Amino acid sequence: MTEIAPAEPVGPAPAPMPTPTAPAAATDKSTGMTTDILGEPWVARRIDVVPDEVAAPGADHAVLVHQRGAVPTAQGAPRHDRAVLYLHGRNDYFFQTHLADAFLSAGYEFYALELRTCGRAGAGYPSPHDVRDLRVHDEEIGEALRIIRSEHGHGVVVLNGHSTGGLQAVIWAADHPGSVEAVTLNSPWLQLNASGLMRSYGSAYVDVLSRRSPERIIDNPAETRARKRLAAEAASAPDPGTTPCPGGAPGPARARGAAPEAEVPVGTDLETAEPDLYVRSLHRHWGGEWDWDLRFKPSPSFPVRAGFLAGIRRLQREVHHGLGIEVPVLVCCSTTSNGPEASTEEARHSDVVLSVEQIVERAAFLGTDVTVRQIPGGVHDLALSPSPAREEYLTTVTEWLTARLGRASTRTGA
Repeated sequence: MTEIAPAEPVGPAPAPMPTPTAPAAATDKSTGMTTDILGEPWVARRIDVVPDEVAAPGADHAVLVHQRGAVPTAQGAPRHDRAVLYLHGRNDYFFQTHLADAFLSAGYEFYALELRTCGRAGAGYPSPHDVRDLRVHDEEIGEALRIIRSEHGHGVVVLNGHSTGGLQAVIWAADHPGSVEAVTLNSPWLQLNASGLMRSYGSAYVDVLSRRSPERIIDNPAETRARKRLAAEAASAPDPGTTPCPGGAPGPARARGAAPEAEVPVGTDLETAEPDLYVRSLHRHWGGEWDWDLRFKPSPSFPVRAGFLAGIRRLQREVHHGLGIEVPVLVCCSTTSNGPEASTEEARHSDVVLSVEQIVERAAFLGTDVTVRQIPGGVHDLALSPSPAREEYLTTVTEWLTARLGRASTRTGA
């Protein structure tokens, strides 16, 4: 059972995140694009938003990431007539270029939106991912969809959301019927991972606390205990720099544009860090398959605050009441869940963040046309699962889109 407990009272505001050290690139004034931290062909476009001093104090922009080739040619037609807009999870950002490759191969241009306070848009923000109401992101989602449809000319758009981004996606689709043609979800956070008793009493406690002290950090004692256990295990383990990846082969991806020495927050020592179970099971430094920039997806994760969690619970209750989404919805998740006490090996083949049983149960409340697909051996972010689960997830999504929306077309010579 997940425990909820307040951490020590919050002191002064945390120090800002360091600014990304990717090479500076001039902004193309005609498009507003700069070369992204992933490097070419990826570009980033700033989306200015109106700051909301209640939901996300001081946050004034989001970032839309896509390939340079997504911009229509002089002839005015996009290279793909369809597009996917990806919404990341909490404590996350877009670096999974193989996910984009799968959609591009299926005939869908790929766009990733870094929401205000998050990822690329959270650099320098005092409390990344800390928003009191996910609907504050409606402004940047709406502008991203306008760019995709009106400026880039895509006639069909699919929302693809992971974890918190999955909750964001279904709330958007329910609130804005007709804005997208389908929704695909990767382990969406549709319910608090706790018992019914804890969800009821814990949510009431968080609601009260959020009104009195929205900045208060909500800790999970089970995760804290697990981090200490992992740290103790690491003290007697071989040097992580020489630990082979599963199968003895290098991992399939790294966050391009981030030098190894720039992959951790300033002042963090990888040798003494206390990674959470999820990160330890995935990140190459601890023997996993993947590299990413730990400034944007750190371990332990950015703190969960009372105001944020109360906002999540309000939207999860809306899901329970039924959303009535009018377009086809695909819900994907693992077949197995494990808690923070799981072993690292168990974590490499299961969801250690959410309950897959709760995901499947809540899927029925999304709309009348919902498909559920469970991926054996999948992790929380199914796109980061080991083979063959990773390939099964990507194939499941693209084949489902073809079955529901028809085969996508690509311009000749694009």
